[in-house]
Amino acid sequence: MSLLLLEALGALLLFVFIVWWTMFSGRKNGELQRGSESSASSLESDQSAEKK
Repeated sequence: MSLLLLEALGALLLFVFIVWWTMFSGRKNGELQRGSESSASSLESDQSAEKK
C-alpha cells in the first residue's frame, strides 16, 4: 500500500514540475506586465501590417 502512495506522490510531483516548467520556460522575465501586453500586441499587428 505504501508503494502505491509513493508512486502516486512521485507522479504528482512530476506533473507539478512539468506544469511549472512549461509556464515559465518561454519568457525571460516571467509573466508580462499589464501595460506590456497591449504594447506587445500592437507591435505584432504593426509588424504584420508592414509585411503586407
